[in-house]
Amino acid sequence: MAGRTITALEIQQQDKERVNVYLDGRFAFGLSRLAAAHLKTGQVLTQVEIDALCALDEVARAVDYAARLLARRPYSAAEIRRRLEVRRFAASAIEQALERLTERGYIDDRAFAQYWIESRERFSPRGQQALRYELRQKGIADEVIESALAETNPLDSAVRAAQSAVRRWRGLSRTVFRQKLGAFLSRRGFDYQTVHEAVLEVIGRLENEQPEFFAADNNTDTE
Repeated sequence: MAGRTITALEIQQQDKERVNVYLDGRFAFGLSRLAAAHLKTGQVLTQVEIDALCALDEVARAVDYAARLLARRPYSAAEIRRRLEVRRFAASAIEQALERLTERGYIDDRAFAQYWIESRERFSPRGQQALRYELRQKGIADEVIESALAETNPLDSAVRAAQSAVRRWRGLSRTVFRQKLGAFLSRRGFDYQTVHEAVLEVIGRLENEQPEFFAADNNTDTE
């Protein structure tokens, strides 16, 4: 099969790191300056060579797009895959891009799971049930999730989560306070035993530090 001749190589105006390749007088495709470095006008390219150049460039563009996302915050591999699919990159280009990014350490689902849990712990503590659900939604494998969760302390997380809510219930009886705090922690994904222990601990702290916090309650038993 006859080849096609490179008739012009032009630096793109909006991206100086990319080159427009013209074949037989017409724009054919774009390449990175690095990929285009070995090309020259008058050079004849076979269709196989053209397809290979375009495929390599698509991988490079996918890597570049994903790298820009990862520069903002960590992403799981599944999240990056979905973003690349939305951008309509070819499946083969996506797979190669993910492989490169993983090899270079830019994508690491174990590190992502740890990052996600630490972020939740810092700003909005969640129970293991909620964290497990959130990480599964991010495409993290179950064994990776369980390994990351094994390093958490659910009771400490529940007590910290409670601190953001207790002030709104000042002046309530212990019974009503217990019910409201228990429901709040359950909605945050904490299991029954953790909720029970956390509520008792929070009530105990309040009784010691702020005896006037609770209204009179005929039933003062906090068990």
